[in-house]
Amino acid sequence: MKKILLSALLLTVTHSFSQTYFKFNAPTTLLGIPQIGIETSLAKKVTYQFDVLGSHWNSLNGAPFKTIMGISEFRYHFDENYKGFYVGGHFGASKFELQKWNYINSNKYQKGYALFFGFTIGYQIKINDKWMVDMFMGGGNQQAGYKGYYLGTDTRYEHVRNYNKSGEWLPYRGGIMFSYQL
Repeated sequence: MKKILLSALLLTVTHSFSQTYFKFNAPTTLLGIPQIGIETSLAKKVTYQFDVLGSHWNSLNGAPFKTIMGISEFRYHFDENYKGFYVGGHFGASKFELQKWNYINSNKYQKGYALFFGFTIGYQIKINDKWMVDMFMGGGNQQAGYKGYYLGTDTRYEHVRNYNKSGEWLPYRGGIMFSYQL
């Protein structure tokens, strides 16, 4: 009985890994903002991906550009897993210390947290038995709580007691992920 259970467990783990890809986003990595992820099959036309993007730049145009973002996504593939068009629904969170787009060329930056939820559209092309390319873009709603500071002095520039709140509909995902089957 133990041998049967062990064999079933080994077969399940082996099957799971044969349907799992390790991924990295080439364009963001070349820009010094690496993004890595893992995608695995859940059903015939459904996969799950989790990815993390991080930046630890102390100065980009004189302001910090530090962020860590994690996104959890379920994908529906129209053809078959890892081939052709797919759509995905995702949610995620981030911590950031950066200069928001509407503060560029000012002496202000922001530190805070954000939550994301939205959709992704993509296309996957198998190169061979082990490699695949995943081209994707996505966005949705972002809700953030942050505090604003002056560059150099790190004193607050606003008079909000706790956190400022910000919510926007934005494109915040995209790239070309090179994927290796485990």
